[in-house]
Amino acid sequence: MATATYTVSGMTCGHCAQSVTEEVSEVLGVTDVAVDLPTGAVTVTSEAPVSEDQIRAAVTEAGYELVSQE
Repeated sequence: MATATYTVSGMTCGHCAQSVTEEVSEVLGVTDVAVDLPTGAVTVTSEAPVSEDQIRAAVTEAGYELVSQE
């Protein structure tokens, strides 16, 4: 298992968090996505490490911006 946390900007409500969760969950290998709305933190758990580019593409598809990886 691998876990990575990213900061995503632009999320302001539960619907925003749900959109990001749905898109990131579709990335191959991702098993869990946890969004902390107040901080913008998105923690991704996967079977094996997933590239930041894949997560960035999913976040962009949801309509938000991946700012950084912690």
